[in-house]
Formats: sequence, C-alpha cells, structure tokens
Amino acid sequence: MDLRLGTRADALRVRLRALLAELLPDDWTTSFSPDPAVQSVVTRVVERLAEEQLLTLSWPEEYGGAGTDIWQQAVLREEMWAHFEPRGPQYMGLNWVGPVIMEVGTPEQKALHLPAISSGQAVWCQGFSEPGAGSDLASLQLGAELHDGEWVLNGQKIWTSYAGLAQWCFLAARTGRGAAKHDGITIFLVPMDSPGIRVVPIDSIMGEQHLNEVFFDDVRIGPEAVLGEVGRGWDVIRRVMKHERIGISRYARDERVLAALAGHPSLAEPAALHEYARALVHARVARLLNYRAVALNDAGRLTDREASIARLASIQLDQEVAALALDLSGADALVPDPSAGLLGHVEDVFRYARSATIASGTIEVQRMLVARSSIEGDRRAS
Repeated sequence: MDLRLGTRADALRVRLRALLAELLPDDWTTSFSPDPAVQSVVTRVVERLAEEQLLTLSWPEEYGGAGTDIWQQAVLREEMWAHFEPRGPQYMGLNWVGPVIMEVGTPEQKALHLPAISSGQAVWCQGFSEPGAGSDLASLQLGAELHDGEWVLNGQKIWTSYAGLAQWCFLAARTGRGAAKHDGITIFLVPMDSPGIRVVPIDSIMGEQHLNEVFFDDVRIGPEAVLGEVGRGWDVIRRVMKHERIGISRYARDERVLAALAGHPSLAEPAALHEYARALVHARVARLLNYRAVALNDAGRLTDREASIARLASIQLDQEVAALALDLSGADALVPDPSAGLLGHVEDVFRYARSATIASGTIEVQRMLVARSSIEGDRRAS
C-alpha cells in the first residue's frame, strides 16, 4: 500500500506553507480573538486563499470550488490546522455547512449560501448544544412553531463558537415530538441579525470570542430557512457529523509541535525520550486512521465506527502532545515567547487541547459509537 499523497499534494503543501509564511505574523497562535489586528490577519488569509482558488479546493466548480481531489483538500486542512487555523471561523462553513447544503439544500439555498462561503464572505456558527442537550443532542428543546406562515423560534443554545462574529447560524430546533427523541427535529439556516437573537460571551481558558450563549426570543424566519425536511433534521445532523469528524486535522499541529521538540535538551533523559517516541507513533497512527476515514467518505462507505475511531486517535493525541510539550518546557512555557517559535506558545497549545475531548462530541460518546457499531457488526456477521 502506497500511503504517499502524490506529487500534486506535495507541491500544494509547499505552496501553502510559503503563503502562510508570508501572511502570518511571527507570534500567530489563534484566530479566536475579536482583536481587530487578529481578525485583519484572518481576513487577509481568507481573501488570499479565495483569490488563488485554495479556499474550497475539493468543492465542485459549479459551487465556487476548484474541483480537485480529496487528498489536496486533506493537505489544505492539515496545513491550516498546523498553523493554528488562520481561516478563523471559515473552517466551519467550508468543511461541513457548505457540503451539507450541497447535499440537501434547495436550489435557492445553494445560490444564496455557497458562493458566499466559497469566497470567504460568510461566517457561520453552529447552534446545536443546549444547557440540557450537549452530547445527548437529541434531547434539544429550543422550539420552532409555525405561525401565519413563519417559524417562531424560542429557546437557548450554548457553547456556540464564533456566534459574535457570525452572519448565519446552522440551527437545530424542535418542531414536533415522535416515538423517538430524534424525531421532530428540524434544521434552520438563520440570519444572526434577526430581531430577538442575543449573544452572550462565555469566559473560558480558551480565550476570547470562542464560546457563547445564544438566546432566541420570538425570532421569526420564513419557510425558506428550513434545510431538508421538516421533522427530519436528525438525518441532516448525521451528515454534519460525518463531515465534522474528518474536518479537523488535529494531528497535523501535533506533528509540528513534536518536530519543534526534537532537539530539546530534556530528551536526553531516557524516560522523556520514551514518551516522545510514543507520541510520534501515536501521531502516525492518528494520521493514517484519518486518511482511512477520508478515503471511506469519498467512496460513500464511511460509518460512525471509522469516523469515531479516527477522531478518538486525534483528540487523545492532541492532549498527549500538549502535556508532553508542557512537561519538557517546564516553567518557561508559562511565559509566551514569540522569539522561541512554536515552543514559545506551548502554554496556549496546552490550554486549547483541554477542549479536544469535549468539542464536537465527547470522547465518551465517540467510544460509545464505536462500541455500538462493533456490536451491530457482530450481530450482522452472525
């Protein structure tokens, strides 16, 4: 089996690294800040990527993409994540909002949203989690009722990334009840400037502008905002999860951190060297499992099992590498030092890695999906 991605992918990686070296400041570590200087960098990167048709590489040309293969898109994801995701909130629209609209959206929804996403003009947030519905998303209660031809939304979302910057929300709401709690959920594409929407930032160790509460008080939207079928939103959510779980290449930044640690004096200690070698092996495993998920997704055969296994490897690696980097750097890591390159931001890497086993479905949920899928596979085999 040849696991190399090919000369085109290699050339793209070189091109992307040169572009990011040109556009990113030396102290770049995050796009999660509302600081105008930070958002100016994000805008500059996104505009340049769009200008060079690098923003939506694998999207079909009819939707503003370059029509390239999935492996070039994988390289794009890896290089963006390795460099602290300088596309900012755009990764959400590019990786799963846009692709899902392509799959189930109306012609009018595609015409309205896909050009804006592919050009980097639209920022999206995802309105899924609620105070009583996090990992158990099917328990969501934000209600949508039909009155005089319009849907009226009432309720609350929480942990909503980029809600304060977004123009649109990919919202899951309850429009009815069924035999199963997954029934009666509908997806809406909601303008964030709609009257009745209120965004409240949540302080966290991850920094500014990352997490928010969003309140919906008698928010009125038209029937054109429904994505997919009314009451069948869980089918859409499953599509989102399929794209989301392979859309963040955490292992790429971990590999970059490990490369920066390669000559660290602390590795002269046998115990430290052993942990470092372990992390290198886990990084390789995470990359290969993610490549398998990408290939299966492209073939239309990706299941929850393969997607969750790849995600489990990635999120556990993220915390393993962050902890190792902090241990090796010691007290020096507590003071940011731009002159030290990537190792000058170890503390930031460590803080952000704390969320890895929670975001986009907790590690417990991912393990449950793998176990359930394995049990079902055994039943079919017998």
